[in-house]
Amino acid sequence: MENIIHFEDYQVGQARKTPGRTVTEADIVFHAGHSGDFYPHHVDCEFCKTQPFGQRIAHGTLTFLFAVGLQANFGRVAGHVEGYHRLRFIKPVFIGDTLTARLTVLQKNSDGGSEGTVTEKCETINQKDDLVFVMEQTLRVRRRERENSGPSKHPGRKG
Repeated sequence: MENIIHFEDYQVGQARKTPGRTVTEADIVFHAGHSGDFYPHHVDCEFCKTQPFGQRIAHGTLTFLFAVGLQANFGRVAGHVEGYHRLRFIKPVFIGDTLTARLTVLQKNSDGGSEGTVTEKCETINQKDDLVFVMEQTLRVRRRERENSGPSKHPGRKG
């Protein structure tokens, strides 16, 4: 059975950590192709040898996508993301780095109806335990006991 996470399952201060995923050269090349960002810091080995980091670095947007994708290991949220906030790229991410995400529930607000809002801090950490990226995310999450009790308050969304 699929693990579905409801509003009641979140507790302020609760933290969890994802399994890791290693950044590959293919990840960077595919992301450059998808985004159109072929800036030499990402794709030009010889250029990067002359730069302070000495090697190619992952796109910031790729690091963000890793942070989001790593969370899929916890199950399906009974709702959706309303937004990402306060994105900060702390340290560069390199080919071969293994990233994990640590999620901490910062606040939980009930609207008294069938849904509530959960705000989490997402910290992305490399294999050296260095913080490389941090953001906050706001989720709109259905309550378990009211999940099928009627239409959503959000126009255009199915209840």
